[in-house]
Amino acid sequence: MSKFLLSSVALAGLVLVAACSDPKKSMESSSMSDDTAQISEAQKTEQQNPLLVPWTGPYGGVPAFDTVQLKDLKSALEIGMAKNLAEIDVITANPDAPTFENTIVALERAGRDLGRVFRYWGIWSSNMSSPEFRKIQGEMAPVLSEYSSKITQNEALFARVKAVYEGEEMKTLRADQQRVVLLRYEGFTRNGAMLNDADKARYTAINSKLSELHTKFGNNVLADEEKYVTYITDEQLGGLPDSFVKASANAAKSRDNEGQYAITNTRSSMSPFLTYSDERDLRETVWRTYYSRGDNGDANDNNALIAEILQLRNERVALLSYDNYASWRLENRMAKTPERALELMEAVWPAAIARVAEEVADMQAIVDASGEDFKIAPWDYRYYAEKVRKDKYDLDSDEVKQYLQLDNLRDALFFVAGELFGYEFTAVPEGSVPVFHEDVKVWEVTMKDGGEAVGLWYLDPFARPGKRSGAWATTYRSYENIDGKKTVLGSNNSNFVKGAPGEAVLISWDDANTLFHEFGHALHFFASKVDYPTLNGGVRDYTEFQSQLLERWLSTDAVIDKFLIHHETNQPIPAELVAKIKAAATFNQGFSTTEYLASALVDMRYHTVDPTGIDPDKFERETLADLGMPDEIPMRHRSTQFGHIFSGEGYSSGYYGYMWADVLTADASEAFAEAPGGFYDKEVAKKLVDHLFAVRNAVDPADAYREFRGRDANIEALMRDRGFPIPEAE
Repeated sequence: MSKFLLSSVALAGLVLVAACSDPKKSMESSSMSDDTAQISEAQKTEQQNPLLVPWTGPYGGVPAFDTVQLKDLKSALEIGMAKNLAEIDVITANPDAPTFENTIVALERAGRDLGRVFRYWGIWSSNMSSPEFRKIQGEMAPVLSEYSSKITQNEALFARVKAVYEGEEMKTLRADQQRVVLLRYEGFTRNGAMLNDADKARYTAINSKLSELHTKFGNNVLADEEKYVTYITDEQLGGLPDSFVKASANAAKSRDNEGQYAITNTRSSMSPFLTYSDERDLRETVWRTYYSRGDNGDANDNNALIAEILQLRNERVALLSYDNYASWRLENRMAKTPERALELMEAVWPAAIARVAEEVADMQAIVDASGEDFKIAPWDYRYYAEKVRKDKYDLDSDEVKQYLQLDNLRDALFFVAGELFGYEFTAVPEGSVPVFHEDVKVWEVTMKDGGEAVGLWYLDPFARPGKRSGAWATTYRSYENIDGKKTVLGSNNSNFVKGAPGEAVLISWDDANTLFHEFGHALHFFASKVDYPTLNGGVRDYTEFQSQLLERWLSTDAVIDKFLIHHETNQPIPAELVAKIKAAATFNQGFSTTEYLASALVDMRYHTVDPTGIDPDKFERETLADLGMPDEIPMRHRSTQFGHIFSGEGYSSGYYGYMWADVLTADASEAFAEAPGGFYDKEVAKKLVDHLFAVRNAVDPADAYREFRGRDANIEALMRDRGFPIPEAE
């Protein structure tokens, strides 16, 4: 989302993974006396609802994206919830003593119908949002929250899970089975299963309200992204690359403004404009428009929502006897405590802002030498950083971009997956697999040595109205092997600006990194070899590691030599340009590290203070001032648009996780760099797949990393990687 981001409707994701996979958010189902009547009525209409129909067709069945309709979503959700609750009734009514098979495995099988519905929900939420969907989303958010509470607070179900967790059978289970039981048990205890009745009722009410607020927050940001588009004319194109001009003209045309150029309110449009536009006043306009999302004092303003979200989160964890929200959230992550997460961030922060001071000084020197009289402002940073890059390294980002064709980079992803994982990608003929938009393309994934089916890979690469900004990966079906192996249906989604018909789509080096990053998530999905759906989940400050690691293959010689080809001449990228790219590898690390860390530190502070009466705008300003945030840089995600932490709870008090994963990434990269075969060393690649990808969450992440590296990771590799001085040991 830049990097991987959860759906803007976190509750939807929570219910989905509860029914199908994710342990930390497990929503194991519950009994309700009045649900029996509901299910009998639901059975009458189920066969008429296409969202509930089991998937058919090739590749183990695929979503019917071409036939489902939004009008069926609400009833499908209602039927799916009722069916899941009825399945739980069967589990809790079982007269036999609780066992792993009749309780835990039964839970792993439950909720598949609702899971299919939420695959479609995710598309309407993230890829094809509309006012009609948002209305349904708003109506169903509290209903879904109530449904999940009926599961997590089902005393009979919890009693059975607890009996398995504490019973003698637990000692005889395989390690992965024990982990399923543990994660299921924690899914209850960490979500109010042991509260008294009054506190359970309040816990449920808080969750219901939060689901509404999270949904509204995400929709407000999306509304501002759609509403605020900056249109410019021919006279205002100074400095902009031809590829960007053509893409912006196409974006304007698609919005019925032919003859103008649209700077859309997304990072993929904003960032190149700020990098290349000679029009300083327009740079300021575009910058302010982008960083004001959710903070315009109108109906879509998110400040009040943030205050209420923080207050409710704090109240909820207090019911569970935690000091603050962050303590609850980090308890079962690698960092374990807010203090450990802060220790890492605060170790890097001084070096990052010191580097910013150096970068600003270099830029200010260029401004002063030109005879202009102004200080570097946030809307100047990218523009003058590019000039410094050219001056210091003779490196022109737009020149590099001419070799970064989206189609070629996609083929580079396939090459890396083939070399490391043994995968082969074959384009699926158009029309043979349903897609939800004409831009979406599909590839079959098989093993090169024998052709064993792995799954399908969907790619939705371009920005459009109704699609949330950023980049993300998701699955429509995850691997499991309870009742036979399931092939994986994985998807990558981006927001590149679509070129005119016949024009090559060129992207920046940063965007190419993001493309590799998100594909790392897809490979994590495809590589899974876990038997149980719950084990396809993950620990948030670890799951970014695999994707961040894959970014390193973009700059390997094999990828550069084979896939960085000029879009007009078809000539490979010159060796001298490659040398410049590698020489500038740590360039602008002050900016990229500081803008990220600022968001992560503000996130942690939001969730470790008493939020009573909090004013988010004031809190953000005062926190940044206390940190010594450079005036020339904004947070990567200002509070009012920080969907990672406020449109759901996936990254709340956990945005630091990218930095935590970066420590692992830098350390693991050195393992490849030290190997005889470098980044394509077969022995290290096998360890990578076996210990860091295939096991998913079947093994504690710290143990998994030690199996790969032979030791724990340390921060020194990260500091070397970013060109920062290594802190002295105390």
